[in-house]
Amino acid sequence: MTGRFDNKVVVITGAAGAIGRAAAVRFAVEGARVVLVDLAASSLDDAVAAAKAAGADAFGVAADVTQSDDVERYATAATERFGTIDCFFNNAGIEGAVKPLIEYPEEIFDRVIAVNLKGVWLGLKHVAAVMRKHSGGAIVNTASVAGLHGSRGIIAYVASKHAVVGMTRVAALELAQDGIRVNAVCPSPIETRMMRALESGLNPADPESVRARITAGNPMQRYGNPEEVAAVVAFLCSPDASYINGGVYPIDGGSTA
Repeated sequence: MTGRFDNKVVVITGAAGAIGRAAAVRFAVEGARVVLVDLAASSLDDAVAAAKAAGADAFGVAADVTQSDDVERYATAATERFGTIDCFFNNAGIEGAVKPLIEYPEEIFDRVIAVNLKGVWLGLKHVAAVMRKHSGGAIVNTASVAGLHGSRGIIAYVASKHAVVGMTRVAALELAQDGIRVNAVCPSPIETRMMRALESGLNPADPESVRARITAGNPMQRYGNPEEVAAVVAFLCSPDASYINGGVYPIDGGSTA
């Protein structure tokens, strides 16, 4: 499976996480040159190594997606090294605390909104500016099934992911004239560190019971894999999705059907 992204430049934020890393490998296998962005520098090195092992010309940029200067820096680094940005997986996000809204810590609420909402907006702002100067491109934002319905105990996360869905639709309308398509994916439950943290937060004494309950309520009776999310992201960035714009795609085994 090679060729769809030959010589294309792909930027991925949240690249040190399971979904970001899986996307890096998927794009690498299909011929892309890859720029990986994360705040966790040591884990980022592992993701870069995985992309290179899959065949990519790849490098990492340690950056805080909530800081405009850092976002501009990773966009500039991509263009200085590779000349442009063709695809952007705007994926960085955090889950925050698991607490009732009345008890939710204000500082954690602010951090979740900063990473999951402001970070996505800054990525759109700076990367779309690069794409507009060249020949357009494709952007995929990571929302969540938590952006499609309510969920107890994670108010900041739910609020931020609903906002990502809204920003995706606005960006799709505004940027289409520049040849830039913008879509969103809504994963969950996926085999990631984030799901382990949510399971433990919902029932610290027995997180496995949470996993069992979520699995039992899923029509496919399992969690998804990061590679299954990466496959959808790659499709949405590819020429095969050339008329798909402003879409919001659950990757959830049918749990929101």
